Amino acid sequence: QLQLVESGGGLVQPGGSLRLSCEAFGFNLEPYPIGWFRQVPGKERMGVSCVSRSNTNYADSAKGRFAITKDIAKNTVYLQMNALKPEDSGVYYCGVDFFPSNSYSDCRLIEGKFGSWGQGTAVNVSS
Repeated sequence: QLQLVESGGGLVQPGGSLRLSCEAFGFNLEPYPIGWFRQVPGKERMGVSCVSRSNTNYADSAKGRFAITKDIAKNTVYLQMNALKPEDSGVYYCGVDFFPSNSYSDCRLIEGKFGSWGQGTAVNVSS
């Protein structure tokens, strides 16, 4: 069964750090772009970062503060989040793009390109 499982969320003070994990089960994630998206109540899921064989991509709000990495041995993608702000709060989901244009396509933060979403992990940045 294909599945992504997110973890690592929690409550953190502004300026703090968290590392989110997205572990894949039932498939090898190495060939596929993986994306992190954030959702807050009443709003659409917004792209935060993605990683492919050829690139990493970040939303403007994440540049310089977040870092996405892929650990092939652990079949896991991480999102290191530093200098967190209250506006980073939300539920973070990871998804996989099983149909990239080619094996080395750049990933883009378009929700419709990703699927097989996990259950999400909640991040609350608050003092």
